[in-house]
Amino acid sequence: MKRLYNVSYDLKKSGQDYSGLIAELKKTEAWNHLLGSTWLLYTVESAEQIFNRLKPHIDNNDNILIMQVVNNYSGWLPNSDWEWISSALSTAKV
Repeated sequence: MKRLYNVSYDLKKSGQDYSGLIAELKKTEAWNHLLGSTWLLYTVESAEQIFNRLKPHIDNNDNILIMQVVNNYSGWLPNSDWEWISSALSTAKV
């Protein structure tokens, strides 16, 4: 069963090439890049599996957080993003 995850990161090295991280995030079957360092991934993977896939593309001093998204959320986003979230959550296992 697919789940919706929030992936947020804080990359510490200025000038570092993180294109591998971005490419790896985009390998997820369904994703939405909401904010500068915030992505939503809709996948059958667990949070740990996502982390293990992304870890080779970040440095040891970077921070990353992967959390499952449930139906309790709020914020200010374009309507298209809210529609994407609503659609993913309507079929996600929460």
